[in-house]
Amino acid sequence: MNKIGSIEGKRVLLLQGPMGDFFKKLDSHFRNRGAITYRLGLNMGDRLFSYSDNYIPFRGKSKEWEDFLYKFLIDKKIDKIFLFGDCRYYQAVAIEISKKLDIDVFVFELGYVRPDYITMERYGVNDYSRISRDPAFYRKLSVIKNPPPLPANPSRFKMLYSATLYYLIANLFSFRYPHYQHHRDFSAVREAFFGIRGAVRKLLYPLRERKYMPMITGELSKKYYLVPLQTHNDFQVLQHSSYLSIEKFIIEVIESFAKYAPKKTWLIFKHHPVDRGRKNYRSFIMRQAELYGIDNRVLVVHDLYLPTLLQNAKATVTINSTVGLTAISYGIATITLGNAIYDIKGLTSKGMTLDKFWKNYKKPNKDLYNKFVNYLIDKTQLNGSFYGRFPVELEQDEMYIDKK
Repeated sequence: MNKIGSIEGKRVLLLQGPMGDFFKKLDSHFRNRGAITYRLGLNMGDRLFSYSDNYIPFRGKSKEWEDFLYKFLIDKKIDKIFLFGDCRYYQAVAIEISKKLDIDVFVFELGYVRPDYITMERYGVNDYSRISRDPAFYRKLSVIKNPPPLPANPSRFKMLYSATLYYLIANLFSFRYPHYQHHRDFSAVREAFFGIRGAVRKLLYPLRERKYMPMITGELSKKYYLVPLQTHNDFQVLQHSSYLSIEKFIIEVIESFAKYAPKKTWLIFKHHPVDRGRKNYRSFIMRQAELYGIDNRVLVVHDLYLPTLLQNAKATVTINSTVGLTAISYGIATITLGNAIYDIKGLTSKGMTLDKFWKNYKKPNKDLYNKFVNYLIDKTQLNGSFYGRFPVELEQDEMYIDKK
């Protein structure tokens, strides 16, 4: 699914990529292999991380985007499109047009398997992925022997630096793209504030929370359900679940736990690190827990080591976070309350209600997991990082041999 075919002589469009220079590297990589490349930019941040000789700005209104892109793809005779994310407005329109024009479109996203992989799939990722969800499909497979991944060496500093620069330049020169609509809050000042507050909290939270680790590995081990929270504006929640907010998810989990979970078990909520400077659900969670009389069985954490939390968990409850797949890799029973690529009977407690899950959860089948995850890596993952080492597969010529 991530085999892009021959690139030599092909006309390639690179749309909006992850904030930073990854798509600029990809542009150079394709050109060095004989492709004719174009880069469409939607704001000055895109321009900053692009070459000038093949950059084309779109400065129109969002309602004009579809007609503009349709004409552009035909006029330039585009063969392949590469973009980041499939739920954002501009990207979603590009994917729909590409289907009508029979143009290959490849979507990049954060890795399903982390930290040494990123995702690249044809036509869509996550719940839009075309990868099979049928357990029988995987049971018939032999285990694919993927080579051990090389360290991707993702740099948090580079990610933060790239995002800060992107937001700053895009905001300073917003008059050049007056109609651009970002998929999230696009204020450089607010982002700077969240970044500074997140950095301070990253120093404070581990100090405050280290007292909990002996409890988690001691008297609470295998007596708590882990609930990894997703970011407050996660497209996987907004597009691929019925929840309109993380708060709605929290309320449902607490209410169900209070009514149906074993009386001596606990709930541990863990915040998403990306939300560190933006959201703190602790007060909200504890108020809800108090309403249901379980505040003495609920713990809210931010920066405790995730693998330790998973290894000592009784089970995991998530909407559709990739933490769910990690939990399955540890042999931890998992339920997804939204649509997830790994929500497969035999891996998760698929088809079971949350009310029943607390006492009747199903542990994942190890053989099925091995077949699924190795197939997933082979078909959708690239060994590398957007903010670290360039993917191994993109450096190899066999990446361009379609094995179908």
